[in-house]
Amino acid sequence: MPAPPREPLARPRVGAARRPWWARLLGQLMKPWVSLTIEPEQPGQHDDGRPVCYVLEDYGMSNALILERACFEAGLPSPLQPLPGDPLGRKRAYVALSRRNTGGALAPLSPLNPGPPSAKTHSGSLARLLDAHRDDPALDVQLVPVSIFVGRAPDKTSGWFSVLFSENWALVGRFRRLLAILLNGRNTVVRFAPPVSLRGVIDEGLPPERTVRKLSRVLRTHFRLIRATVIGPDLSTRRLLVDQVLGAASVKEAIAEAARRDGTDLTEAWRKAHRFAYEIAADYSHPVVRSLSLILTPIWNRIYRGVLVHHLERLKEDAPGHEVVYVPCHRSHMDYLLLSYLLYSRGLVPPHIVAGINLNLPVVGTVLRKGGAFFIRRSIRGSALYSAVLSEYVAQLMAGGYSIEYFVEGGRSRTGRLLPPKGGMVSMTVRGYLRQPTRPVLFQPVYVGYEKLMEGNSYLDELSGKPKAKESIWQLLTGIPKVLRSNYGQVVVNFGEPIRLSEVLAERAPEWDGRPVPDEEKPAWLSDTVDALAQQIQVNVNRAADVNPINLLSLALLSTPKHAMGEGDLLAQIALSKTLLAELPYSDRVTVTPHTPQEIVAHGEEIGVLSRIRHPLGDVLEVADDDKAVLLTYFRNNVVHLFTSASWIACCFQHNRRMSRGGVLRLGRSVYPFLQSELFLPWDEDTFVERVSRTIEVFIREGLLEQVSDEDGGILSRNAGQSDEVFRLRAIGHSLQQAFERYYIAISVLAKNGAGTLTASELEGLCQLAAQRLSLLYAPAAPEFFDRTLFRGFIQKLRELKLVWPDANGKLAFDQRLEAWARDAKFILGRELRHSIEKVSPEAVKPAAPAAAEADTGDRPAA
Repeated sequence: MPAPPREPLARPRVGAARRPWWARLLGQLMKPWVSLTIEPEQPGQHDDGRPVCYVLEDYGMSNALILERACFEAGLPSPLQPLPGDPLGRKRAYVALSRRNTGGALAPLSPLNPGPPSAKTHSGSLARLLDAHRDDPALDVQLVPVSIFVGRAPDKTSGWFSVLFSENWALVGRFRRLLAILLNGRNTVVRFAPPVSLRGVIDEGLPPERTVRKLSRVLRTHFRLIRATVIGPDLSTRRLLVDQVLGAASVKEAIAEAARRDGTDLTEAWRKAHRFAYEIAADYSHPVVRSLSLILTPIWNRIYRGVLVHHLERLKEDAPGHEVVYVPCHRSHMDYLLLSYLLYSRGLVPPHIVAGINLNLPVVGTVLRKGGAFFIRRSIRGSALYSAVLSEYVAQLMAGGYSIEYFVEGGRSRTGRLLPPKGGMVSMTVRGYLRQPTRPVLFQPVYVGYEKLMEGNSYLDELSGKPKAKESIWQLLTGIPKVLRSNYGQVVVNFGEPIRLSEVLAERAPEWDGRPVPDEEKPAWLSDTVDALAQQIQVNVNRAADVNPINLLSLALLSTPKHAMGEGDLLAQIALSKTLLAELPYSDRVTVTPHTPQEIVAHGEEIGVLSRIRHPLGDVLEVADDDKAVLLTYFRNNVVHLFTSASWIACCFQHNRRMSRGGVLRLGRSVYPFLQSELFLPWDEDTFVERVSRTIEVFIREGLLEQVSDEDGGILSRNAGQSDEVFRLRAIGHSLQQAFERYYIAISVLAKNGAGTLTASELEGLCQLAAQRLSLLYAPAAPEFFDRTLFRGFIQKLRELKLVWPDANGKLAFDQRLEAWARDAKFILGRELRHSIEKVSPEAVKPAAPAAAEADTGDRPAA
């Protein structure tokens, strides 16, 4: 019968039994040099009163003293007090699996080292503990594995020399361990694992020798996984990894094919592959990573008002035993620096990062390689040899247990929206796993939210049509002083819901039996699986969004023609947005600023986003200039997906005072597939309709709508005139309005040109021209309004839904269903706007008819 639960142990219990004199003395000597970070925060949560025996990965006096102090600080039983009956025979309550010191029989004796290693083995300690359980059926000791890392977490007070003595995979002697504690002891991590019941191990009924071997193997595996998670795999040299890549069968075949195609010998083709491999490969260095962390800490503190991290503990629970692939959104060059720094500073190994070859600058490229970056070319089409080398390199990283990071968008978003995913790296990752399906793969989406962008001005230039500036070392160096003088607000990094590749394969490729898939084999399900996985990554990034003060300010202010609001109206609009987020949570990983509307407005003024105009009738807050307004669309677009259902309802009442609830839901179901594709929304159509219905109830409660009758599910009505409620409703709908305008542009251009006239590419081009002209003639639009990729996505969705299709000549055909879909637009878009769109929608330029052959008839007029 299990012991009854009791309150967590407190420090007095630890001190009740007096510790050995040598432990007290050495502990006092060690205290000034050691500061502990204990994980988890409450390691005693599993303590139910049963005896506890701790398990260390390595034997050593320092480890025992660190463990004893950690237990004292956490209110856990002391490891230097014997278990009941002292089954270990050593007057202690811990065992270790291996010896850190290699002194053998010549090692000096001490209270913690009572004899030479050959006299008593650590597996023998476990064996005696298991034997005691066989002899005493009432005994049930909890075995608690404890990992200790000295010098793992960086600190701004650490010296440069301490980098050389930080934690790694090597077992070191006493002198090196002493230096590590003196230099890095203030950054010591102690991680307690959940306990294992030895009674349960005994109850398995295995023979004694097999039981102790199995338990030792399980414990070693646990420590190896934790160490790999915290400090990374046992790293090979760059040269060795390159040799493994060039020695792979797939690369050898590609070398032979390149030699045959180019008419060269194998040696020349091998040299080309070797250059590719060295151009790609990272050269990870733990001392360099540690040094970079020391440099970056004061930089983050100077330019940011704080870096907040959410849901990282969930990743720490999921990561051990997995190949982790980090897939963050890409909005700034700071993304990968921030993520690597945060992972390292919080006890996880930084990933190997896929970087564009444009960042392989002098000096900078070398440092990035040492930090784990490996460089790939922007396009690998047309180079089968390069593709083979890159694919094999990624596969070798995965097989070696390295975590990887890449951006599925391919490049930084200039508009703040997630970009359509590119499946190249996802495909390589999946193929690498299928080739050697031994270590499960975990895709970890990450959302990074900023209040101000370092690249803001360059984004403005690119959105206005200027070509992207090429990176250079001079540009980097000259930009550093400006960066250090700036205030970029707060940054939030949210870890989204992970995606297990095994679960995706089980759903998308049920016919795969788990056996390795050779590189030359192309399963029919592979392409669809990669596409679905890439889409799900983006969906999960959006489900981990953070709503910061600038997001809320931009949502409100950009909804007005002059980007200005009275202070009272602005505060009310921000409060309404926060109410919608609280009443209709998007997911359990979305975070929202805790600040009040007043604090949000004050923060916007502080960092220069808002300007206040004093007035006797009430202050007005505005966005001072057009450039700032364009930049604010970026931050609005970060979170526009969170308000989809609310914006849809608001759009329905922009030009209609009354609509039936059934009509709002029916039209919402019709338009949802296009919104889902554009905004990476997580619901199916039924769930979205249910969410719209719940949002209507919130609108009614907030006074934005009222139900005036019960027919067709209820007739909904907004206020007449220009009331405050109408003003707020219009502001909520503004962020989605331009999406419907784009959709109508595409439909209008198709209808004007007729079925069988335009190819998909021609339609994209004409839609972009129409949107550009509409933006020039009427109110300025958001930068993404005439983004060709958004039109491409809409047209692709039309094809998926069979509303349009290519005919025998590759031209887009359609029928009356598209016209019916267009008629629904009158409920969303005003008559004047529809007329304007139809007016500017261009027709394709038709080739001129061939001129008559006047020369042949003699009818050409005389000169």
